[in-house]
Amino acid sequence: MIQIIAGVKGKGKTKYLIQKANDAVKSANGNVVYLDKNIKHMYELSNKIRLINLSEFPLDTYDAFLGFICGLISQDHDMEAMYLDSFLTISSVSDEYIGFVLSRLQDISSRFNIDFVISISVDAEQLPEEFQNDVVIAL
Repeated sequence: MIQIIAGVKGKGKTKYLIQKANDAVKSANGNVVYLDKNIKHMYELSNKIRLINLSEFPLDTYDAFLGFICGLISQDHDMEAMYLDSFLTISSVSDEYIGFVLSRLQDISSRFNIDFVISISVDAEQLPEEFQNDVVIAL
């Protein structure tokens, strides 16, 4: 399953995403991972959540990003949920490929039974139509 938190920059998406991750880890049966562009929010996350700073890795294309996601999954068979903050930045995806990358994440989610919660700095109305129902909050 994919859940999208959409809205322009500075509207509080990260705060909502962090709260959602902290709430989820309380009842999780598996591991929870939080991907971000830096470690700025490290102390706001539960210590049970694995924070990965993607700026430490040379991920300069969306293909590299998707490969990284699959690598994480292949190393952690107990992964239950992945929280992606600053999606456009960490995935290196441009506006015209947002739908493609989201559909790939949807396929990965279905195949490996992992939930993705994604914070994306785009108005909800600008997302591809097939992902409009995945928007859980639009700020």
